[in-house]
Parts: sequence; C-alpha cells; structure tokens
Amino acid sequence: MIAETLIENAAVVTVDPRTGVLENGFVAVSEGVITALGSGAAAAAGVAGRLRLDAEGGIVIPGLVNCHTHLPMVLFRGLADDMALQDWLSGFIFPAEQRHINRSSVRAATRLACAEMLLSGTTTCCDGYFFEDEVADVLADCGLRAVAGQGVIDFPAPGVPDARRNVAHGADFLDRGERAGGRVQPSLFCHAPYTCASRTIRAAKAAADRRGAWLQIHVAETRGEKAQVREAGGLSPVAYLDRLGVLDGRTLLVHCVWADERDVAIIAASGAAVAHCPQSNMKLASGVAPLPDFLSAGIPTGLGTDGCASNNDLDMFAEMDTAAKLHKVFRKDPTVADAAAILRMATLGGAEALGMAERVGSLTVGKAADLVVLHARRPHLVPVYDPVSLVVYSAGAGDVRHVMVGGELRVREGRLVDVDLEGVMAEAAPFADRIRRDLLSGGKEASAAERD
Repeated sequence: MIAETLIENAAVVTVDPRTGVLENGFVAVSEGVITALGSGAAAAAGVAGRLRLDAEGGIVIPGLVNCHTHLPMVLFRGLADDMALQDWLSGFIFPAEQRHINRSSVRAATRLACAEMLLSGTTTCCDGYFFEDEVADVLADCGLRAVAGQGVIDFPAPGVPDARRNVAHGADFLDRGERAGGRVQPSLFCHAPYTCASRTIRAAKAAADRRGAWLQIHVAETRGEKAQVREAGGLSPVAYLDRLGVLDGRTLLVHCVWADERDVAIIAASGAAVAHCPQSNMKLASGVAPLPDFLSAGIPTGLGTDGCASNNDLDMFAEMDTAAKLHKVFRKDPTVADAAAILRMATLGGAEALGMAERVGSLTVGKAADLVVLHARRPHLVPVYDPVSLVVYSAGAGDVRHVMVGGELRVREGRLVDVDLEGVMAEAAPFADRIRRDLLSGGKEASAAERD
C-alpha cells in the first residue's frame, strides 16, 4: 500500500482501547483518513508513503479537542485579571465587547486564536461567541474542525442590538449551515441561566433541535449563580435546565462547578455532556468541579480552556496538566484524574462530548487523520517510560512539531503551513491598541464598533 503521507519511527498513542500505544510505530494517511497503523517498520508491513515524515522517536497523539472557548476573546487577554466573575463580566468584559467587538475585530482575533490553537496541537474546538458567522468562516479557512455557537443573551449584544431577536438571529446562523464540507458545524450558545430567561433557553433549544444542532450553555459556574437560581425557583441550575426540558444528547453543559450528587445523576440520565475548564475556574475562583464524579457516572466529558480573558491562553497541554493535578490535591487522592483519563478527555472524550467520536478523537483506521507529532529530543521529554504520562505531565505547546487536520498538514516543523503568522499578529494589533487607549481613557475613546 502506498499512502499519501506516512509518519513513522514514533510512539503512537492511539487513545483507542483496542490498540493502546504502538511502540516504534507508524501511521499511514490517504484521502484525509487513517488507512493503516502498526508497530515496527512500515516497510515490513507493506506500507510506503509519497510523503514520509520521520518522527525521530517522537510521540504521535490524536489532535487535541478544546471543548469550550470564546475565540475572539484573545483580544481581551490580560485585560482584567484577578477579579471575581461578576465584577469581571459587568465591569470590564461586557463593556469592552459592546465597544470593541465587531465583524472586523472578530475576524482578526479569530485568526490569531486559530494560529495559537494549531501551533499548540488543537485540531478541534467548540466555540461560542457573537458574530459567529465570521468565526465559522475563519475556522473553515484555517483548516480547523469545530462546533461554532452563535451567542444568545437577553440584552443588546455585538451584532444583535435588539435582544428580542436573539434566538431568531441564532436561528438564521444555523440556517446558513455547515462550512468546509461539514468540518465546521453551527450551534447555539446560550450564555447562562442568569443572563437568559427560561423562554429564551427553551426557544434556543427548540431552534437547535429543529436543525439537529447543539445547544451550549454555561451552568452552575459559581456559588452565587447556584444561590440565585435556587432562590428564584428552589432548584439547582442543573435541575432548573432539566425542568425546562433542554438536557439531552445534544446539550453541552459548560463548567458545572457547583453540580452536586443529584445534579450529576440528572446529567447522566439526560445524556448531556460536560465541558470542564479547570484553569478558568481556578483563576476566577469559581471552585473545583466534581470531575471524578462525572467520569464515574459515564457522562461524556471534555476539556476546555475557556476564553483567553479568563485563562489566559488556548494551550490544551497546560489544561491537561492542571486538570490532572488539581483533582488529585482537591480529593487528596493521587490516583484520581490519572494521565490516561485526562488525555482521553482532551481527545476522544472531547470528541464524544461534541458528538464527533465516530470521526475523530483517536488514531483508528477509518477515522479522520487529525493528529499531532511531538518532538522527541527535548531535555524535559527524556527519558520516556510512559508516553501517555509524558504527554500529560511533561509535554507543552512548544513541543508540537507537526499538526494534521483531515490529512492536511497545518503545522510542519513548528510553523504554520500557508499562513503568515506575523501578518496575523499584525492584523490584530490595531484592535488591541484601540482597546488599550479606551482602557486608559476610562471608556472615552471612540469604539471600534462605532467606526466599523
């Protein structure tokens, strides 16, 4: 067999329980899918490749799946750190969005975010923001796989000045359909139970269901949210959504920090999935989600970075390391959130949470060739006793050598393919300068939105 691309001389971490880790392995790719993989020399297995990539003893893993982010918020990286969530949102983020988020800034920021993700090994993401049609187009152009969610919120928002049209605007986005042959799928993103009324959440879910799309929603993120929802109706935020009838196999619940035992049972019974964002939850002091309970209950659970305003990066390697260690110290049990479980969350678990597990998430013959090749000869990556442990606890974004999405090389030798990285950063710079001047002037600087 002659493959289009052959990657060999690697430890192949398949995240497929039937295959495990292939020492001195190879991966063959043709027409966008994995056509063969195995241990030993590819030639001995009768496999050759038109393009041969020698991993030189490095590690090959499935492309990372970032289950929750707000890509255009890279423009707000470091804008307002070390603050409580509500003060952060109301005092800085919402005003900054009103003044500076428009089609032009969203396009530039999303390109910057896509570059960051690809260079750090993320091949699939689940995004939720405003002007999501622009986000979806950029994701398609950059070659990423994604679920793109149009933001829905019950007050004037960027691109949706009339909040009464929030769900209708989202439905219009859904009706524009998939991009890039289905690689980028549309969805709706209701911000949270405290910013969306029950009728809004129900209407958004109904609109998504009619089109076979996903509904994303922040829920049970803070103690204050839990108290507010309980005071209003006597239910936890998760139970409240369950009563609204919006929890099912096409619902992604983000954060779920304050989910209790009953909430976990509700989520498991509903078939809904969870996006766990430990670094954002830590930075905003929201709390520690009961991740081991989600996994024990069989809830599809992926890992997410959240947006760069609350993380402050899109680095899934750092997210894996944090997730593994946070839950050990919180539960006072070094065996919870083990390396294999965390790597699975960042790959196949994330794919399951987004309904993509039949297509991506593991290195399996017949699945899309979304994969990452890591360097081998780095001081912090030797010796190698357990490749899975090394990926979670030792590897970092800077160790990414090659990245492939659907059989196309998007990063080669640590550089973006066919993308001018300096140009991408230069495009975003004027928007950041405008935000900086606005911040220094106390909001008196004319906004980008007003001039766009």
